[in-house]
Amino acid sequence: MLKKIRLTLAAICFTIITLIFLDFTGTLHCWFGWMARIQLLPAVLALNVGVIIFLVCLTLIFGRIYCSVICPMGVFQDIIARIGRVKKKMPYNYSKQIYWLRYGVFGLVGLAIIFGVSAFVALLAPYSAYGRIANNLFLPVWQYGNNILAIISEHFNSYAFYTVDVWIKSVPVFIVAIVTFIIIFILAWKNGRTYCNTICPVGTLLGVLSKYSLFRISINEEKCGKCGLCAGNCKAACINYKEFKVDSSRCVACMNCIEKCNKGAISYKFMLCNKSEQKTGDLQNTDTHVKGTGKNYDEGESARIDQTRRGFMTATALVVAGGLKAQITSKEEKIKMDGGLADILDKKNPNRQTGITPPGSLGVFNMKRHCTACQLCVSVCPNHVLRPSSKLEKFMEPEMSYERGYCRPECTKCSEVCPTGAINKINKEEKTSIQIGHAVWIKENCIPLTDNQPCGNCARHCPTGAIIMIPSDPQNDNSPRVPTINTEICIGCGACENLCPSRPYSAIYVEGHERHREI
Repeated sequence: MLKKIRLTLAAICFTIITLIFLDFTGTLHCWFGWMARIQLLPAVLALNVGVIIFLVCLTLIFGRIYCSVICPMGVFQDIIARIGRVKKKMPYNYSKQIYWLRYGVFGLVGLAIIFGVSAFVALLAPYSAYGRIANNLFLPVWQYGNNILAIISEHFNSYAFYTVDVWIKSVPVFIVAIVTFIIIFILAWKNGRTYCNTICPVGTLLGVLSKYSLFRISINEEKCGKCGLCAGNCKAACINYKEFKVDSSRCVACMNCIEKCNKGAISYKFMLCNKSEQKTGDLQNTDTHVKGTGKNYDEGESARIDQTRRGFMTATALVVAGGLKAQITSKEEKIKMDGGLADILDKKNPNRQTGITPPGSLGVFNMKRHCTACQLCVSVCPNHVLRPSSKLEKFMEPEMSYERGYCRPECTKCSEVCPTGAINKINKEEKTSIQIGHAVWIKENCIPLTDNQPCGNCARHCPTGAIIMIPSDPQNDNSPRVPTINTEICIGCGACENLCPSRPYSAIYVEGHERHREI
């Protein structure tokens, strides 16, 4: 019964958090955004005292339940480990913890947080690592599937779905996500919770607390037959059945050992000291007891599993192919709308001296100090403005760029979903008074001067009226009109940069502010 409860709660938490990263409409955040805020590292960086106290108390009472239920990376490893052990009867063995690696990594992460080396923290933080995997690897597949449904529904005159652009927001970060996925997959496939118990800083911190938890896994020496089933099914490799000991600092309370023990020698019970782990009364929860030493699959079951895998791969291939077709069709339609005479060059990101951080982030320093690069804000941005940075000094942190869209004054989604305090929650009125940067005019790129054609796109679409068109020659009112910028009221939304028809570089772009201002 205990294992079923844990599995149910873990499945619910994992599904909700994954859908939060996949939901490009931002709808689920209204209901389940709190799931991101109860992750440990985001709560620490946001100084969310209530969540921190809750997680500490949860660990001191029940052990590392957080790792096996709430943490998406922990559940993700369990899923991979479950697949990897399908044909293995007893895939795991007890191993001693590697103290120098475990606490060495934890110490380095602590120093990185103190000195603001956010990229190193983001690489190892479990929630952030899973967020990058979901955003860079799972989200494109999800979007391709959405585009297929949009095409199908359009044929039936239904617009319940709409097509979205599928694109790689940052090649270096995409590569990091792939490498992280491969490493986690191999470790979990072969050895279960290796990442949790050797590298993960959150697991190390909670492991120290779980040594003193009130409820722990205990082995009854009198009943134990030393068959090794418990250790063989312990994905945390923390059960030394020969000495009747369980390393509580690595145990994630998955309850696998209780289920597999056919002697009733293992129980999850209330203990006040380590001595009670050696000889205790039998308080075994018989509901979780099952007979047998493992489940063997016959040839029929193996064939069924193989058939399921082939079906899954076929469905995935169809989804990707359909998504690619939708992307090609969409691009062809855009070319036709432009006259079909020539491809319009894509915009290129200008070389900004100071990067642009989202409204509510206060500036570069606050973003660097609090951001874990989980990319939740990137996945929810409806205007394709936010993307992970490829620059070394702020690697993987979100930054703004206006090649595909601009930051609309009425949109505050990124501030609503950030769990760490890197982007503070703001309303629409507050956003219109925050200056994240200012527009800069590049005379050499401006179409009225280069092509002798009237334009004024930047002035027409400026939401604050910070841009007006004036004669390029003050002595001649009939000269081509060019933009002039009032930097005092410009908020840096990027509408001018995005809508400027000059290619590949806009004739007007936004230069960021290290510290945001109020206007």
